[in-house]
Amino acid sequence: MSEDDIADLERLAAHVELPTRAPLFHAGDLARFVYTVTSGTLRLQRDLSDGRRQVIGFAIPGDFIGLSLDETYRFSADALTAVSLCRFDRKDFTSLSHSRQSLLERLHLAATHELTIAQDHMVVLGRRRAEERVAAFVLRWRERLGRINGRSATVGLPMSRQDMADHLGLTIETVSRTMARWMRDRIILDVPGGIRVLDQQRLAAILPD
Repeated sequence: MSEDDIADLERLAAHVELPTRAPLFHAGDLARFVYTVTSGTLRLQRDLSDGRRQVIGFAIPGDFIGLSLDETYRFSADALTAVSLCRFDRKDFTSLSHSRQSLLERLHLAATHELTIAQDHMVVLGRRRAEERVAAFVLRWRERLGRINGRSATVGLPMSRQDMADHLGLTIETVSRTMARWMRDRIILDVPGGIRVLDQQRLAAILPD
């Protein structure tokens, strides 16, 4: 985005701070705003008709939320950590994006990236064994964090094992057993707030070619 785009967005933005576990919005709420995350992690989830939930994703700095043209939000968003966001009135945001080619291109890239993540996740759920699902999540999450903070062996995991299970279509027992086995095998190490990847090659080898 150009400096002019950033300046105009700043003029439209209201800055929002959420403490840990606070909701940003609920499924069915009127979609009046578009948000972009500036720090922290949000959990995006949908409650199913049978009482279960589906964690559909996690939003981190740089992600936009609420770009859909639906009149209401189709999922709920809540803070896994303290979160800072910029909030834009949807009508003002849409008008600005349509008048600025560089901003429209940035949003197109964001939407394309979001679609790619969703398609990858469908493959994870439909074609992979339990251990492969967990490995795919850890590697993909590490890659996303690396785009923000640079590549690191330490992978922050603000989400719980239950969150991971509900995202991957597994039970919490399966996720916990899988990661415990990796720790015994010295593939990963449990550290405060996440894990450290000790053997990247063995972790990546869990996934099929």
